[in-house]
Amino acid sequence: MAKALVLTPQADDFPRWYQDLITKAELADNGPVRGTMVIRPYGYGLWERMQGEMDARIKETGTQNAYFPLLIPQSYLTREADHVEGFAPELAVVTHGGGKELEEPAVVRPTSEMIINDYFSKWVQSYRDLPLLINQWANVVRWELRPRLFLRTTEFLWQEGHTAHATYEEARDFAAHIHRRVYEDFMVNVLAMDVVPGRKTVKERFAGAINTLTLEGMMGDGKALQMATSHELGQNFAKAFNTQYLSKDGRQELVWQTSWGSTTRMIGALVMMHGDDNGLRVPPRLAQTQAVVLAIKGDEAVLAKVRELGDRLKAAGIRVHVDDRTDTPFGRRAVDWELKGVPVRIEIGPRDLENGTAMLARRIPGGKEPVSLDALVSLLPQVLEEDQALLLQQSRERRESRTSEVSTIDDAVEVAGAGGWARIPWAVLGEEGEAKLADHAVTVRCLVAEDGSVPDADDAPGNVAVVARAY
Repeated sequence: MAKALVLTPQADDFPRWYQDLITKAELADNGPVRGTMVIRPYGYGLWERMQGEMDARIKETGTQNAYFPLLIPQSYLTREADHVEGFAPELAVVTHGGGKELEEPAVVRPTSEMIINDYFSKWVQSYRDLPLLINQWANVVRWELRPRLFLRTTEFLWQEGHTAHATYEEARDFAAHIHRRVYEDFMVNVLAMDVVPGRKTVKERFAGAINTLTLEGMMGDGKALQMATSHELGQNFAKAFNTQYLSKDGRQELVWQTSWGSTTRMIGALVMMHGDDNGLRVPPRLAQTQAVVLAIKGDEAVLAKVRELGDRLKAAGIRVHVDDRTDTPFGRRAVDWELKGVPVRIEIGPRDLENGTAMLARRIPGGKEPVSLDALVSLLPQVLEEDQALLLQQSRERRESRTSEVSTIDDAVEVAGAGGWARIPWAVLGEEGEAKLADHAVTVRCLVAEDGSVPDADDAPGNVAVVARAY
């Protein structure tokens, strides 16, 4: 009899596979209000690990964490025209509180540029107050018409950084530093995700920004996902809120600003980039549980060895979980850990104990092999690093093999429609071609220079547009 499928195969129905995996790996459930989600402990544990890694990198830049209110006076959003126009369709507005109609409606924050800038204008007086570097970990609400868990939800969790600087050059360089040294470093070296750093087109940039830097990842079905963005805001918000400082020369000057953010969308990316038909595959550097030690049977000697090995691995700095639930069938537990994508399973039964071995199951490359119990503690760090590198390699190979160089708009549409990415000279595509792509649900994900670096301008000679269908 054929083994029953736990998940819908990716090749049969990728969206259904994604939904199956989110549910069966116990990452999240739909919330009671359409578009909201309940993040379950295993999913939230992934977010906590992401938070910790990101927060450390953010703080290394000199940025400090703060917190600003969830409710923003509606009048604040009228101060920067492009910004309010960009967010107007997504706003949730509170009109009543305490049983009474509010004198002024309050907007549930879709982002915090407005309220943070109101306080920046109070806190910045002199060049000595600059740069002002603030980040907050929070939730935001953007009313989503087509929700999908982690990818597009009405409420989601994120971090948003906001900074003020004395010069354009300083703000530009800081936005670029966040883009590469915080976001890209984290995604490549922790999430094991091959991402393309680039510059958004005018049409795709953040509302109210003069430049948006992005990181784009290719998912398992070939679609693109915007992973994180860093924005140069110029002086648009400084003008709206009159945020000025007294320069060393004794002149009143407007500040130059940035904002930047990443969200729980990264959990969705983790699923779609690394997952397979057996479940998640979590990068070892991210995993809250890097190794699970399973007792196959409730033999006292086996249980004692499993717990002892767990203690030794923990002492060696490995994040380990001991699964001694022998009242639950072993096969069910093994499938559950496989679904959750724990990088390594160490399975021990009476026969293994007699042989002085354990069965080592590696989730990322797949396969099992017996390993000496005495060798496990020294072997595991090497195994975990090998598997971390393999995930990144597979991610890169997928993108490279499914990216095509094209010279016409029709070819770009064809490549994207077939589940790939196309690279086309921006001089050939241009804004007119970008509009034609949109007719086929294809977008310019970013502009890159010929050598793969991030271009300094939208119309820099040699710019290449990376185009794809996207989530």
